[in-house]
Amino acid sequence: MNMRPLLLAAALLAAPASAAEAPGSDPGWSLVWSDEFDGASLDASKWTLADNCWGGGNEERQCYTPTPANHHVAGGLLSIIARRQSHSGPAFPPDQRNTPEKRQASRTKPFTSARLSTDGKASWRYGKVQVRAKLPQGQGTWPAIWMLPEGWDYGAWAASGEIDIMEAVNLGTPCPDCAGGVENRVLGTIHFGGQPPRNRYIGDETALPGSREAFHVYELEWDAQGMVWRVDGVAFARRAPHEWHSLGSDAPGAPFDRPFHLILNLAIGGHLPEGRNDKGVDDSGFPKMMQVDWVRVWQKDAAPAAESGGR
Repeated sequence: MNMRPLLLAAALLAAPASAAEAPGSDPGWSLVWSDEFDGASLDASKWTLADNCWGGGNEERQCYTPTPANHHVAGGLLSIIARRQSHSGPAFPPDQRNTPEKRQASRTKPFTSARLSTDGKASWRYGKVQVRAKLPQGQGTWPAIWMLPEGWDYGAWAASGEIDIMEAVNLGTPCPDCAGGVENRVLGTIHFGGQPPRNRYIGDETALPGSREAFHVYELEWDAQGMVWRVDGVAFARRAPHEWHSLGSDAPGAPFDRPFHLILNLAIGGHLPEGRNDKGVDDSGFPKMMQVDWVRVWQKDAAPAAESGGR
């Protein structure tokens, strides 16, 4: 990577971004998939919107809906919008509706939001994933850019792995351990091992450079030798294959040797944010918004994507 964060700092504070902010264009890398959000609506050939009130297994407090109230594309930006509004919907995501009772079950939550996924539409084994995004502030907010296995070849979570490119909780709230006493950190994590309680995770966190309310580029570079997490081109975490394992396979590199798809979402509440900072969820100041300028996926020695960015 040849990013120079100090020189780019001013540019990263404003949208839209220039092509120069795409460090994946280093020699040997080809753009294989992207979404610049230049249209008037979400590209359904690239993304699927969740529709459930499951809570992600973390007791999150939102229902995900596919409605325009919770997402829109305009001005070259995707906005994921969390609202304080009661909503009822399916109690489980589609892959868990495996009994008549679960197919009929519903649940009501006090917030709504959106969760986008490329599941079944685009997935990658190794490469460089970059997302330029601006994150919401406030106790209980939990925006995330992350990846799940496309085929679940090694078994149910977390035997087949999970890659969290960026998570942030409670930005802008009191934090005695943070510079300035205000929460300004993002996290990069992998989950692996077996199904609970035999699941394991390793993660690191870093303070956001510059303003926590600005656009930043979140990046994962991933190959057979390991993973590197970056913010605005600066590495803050590295993982090597000897640090992870899967109880579903003895293959070297498992579970992170298979294709993974990408997820963008904004959760409200849940174990992680509610256990930190001021605890719980502050229900003032809604709606909350996560904005995404672009998503780009690069691979080494790959054929460039078609002009449309499809794959």
